[in-house]
Amino acid sequence: MVSRPAAGGGRWVDVDPERLSRWLDGFAQRHGDVGTRPLVDGLEVTAADGEVAECHLLVGAASNVEGLIAEALRPRKIGLLLVRRGGFGVGVAEGPDLVASKVGSRYVQSRTAAGGWSQQRFARRRENQARAAAGDTADVVLRLLTPAAKTLDALVTGGDRRLVDEVLAGTRLAPLRALRAERFLDVPDPRLAVLKTAVTAARTVRIRVSPGPERHGDPGPAGATAETGD
Repeated sequence: MVSRPAAGGGRWVDVDPERLSRWLDGFAQRHGDVGTRPLVDGLEVTAADGEVAECHLLVGAASNVEGLIAEALRPRKIGLLLVRRGGFGVGVAEGPDLVASKVGSRYVQSRTAAGGWSQQRFARRRENQARAAAGDTADVVLRLLTPAAKTLDALVTGGDRRLVDEVLAGTRLAPLRALRAERFLDVPDPRLAVLKTAVTAARTVRIRVSPGPERHGDPGPAGATAETGD
């Protein structure tokens, strides 16, 4: 389980589908009876003390806790595309298993601080390297993912967002762009081990946990006054 601060307050917690039921039970035990509200991509769970857990699924939605758990555990077939300057990883996962994959390394020169004509020549060379690398990666995506596009529930991407956008820019990959999930994975240069780890990250239920008013320092509704004894 991974936890990190959330912009605007609270924290994000990534929970594996197989552990979601236990996590929600613990949430209710710590914070009291819960109520729920459907989200477009999951379920909002609010406890008696005001603590809120916004549960976001990669695919699907739910109207209650039982439905959320069932959707999280439902086997999904997903495509993966990870791209960084040092390489790429493309794969197909069925549930927790990576069933097809291709990884490759490449070389794109780093930026330079040199100026003048030399810098311009370097920039052109770097641009050509990046364009060629994106084209090579797109060819792999076309061979590995496009035939499976009609059976994929989602395409999860990660690495360098600009490079991923370049790979998917061509018209021949339009069917895959339509499947691209909002979820974006932060990964190092893709290798087979990184691609396998990405399957786990893609399947997690992402939960934003926000404290209730009292724990968040909220004094209460506007205009309210605290009662004090004599």
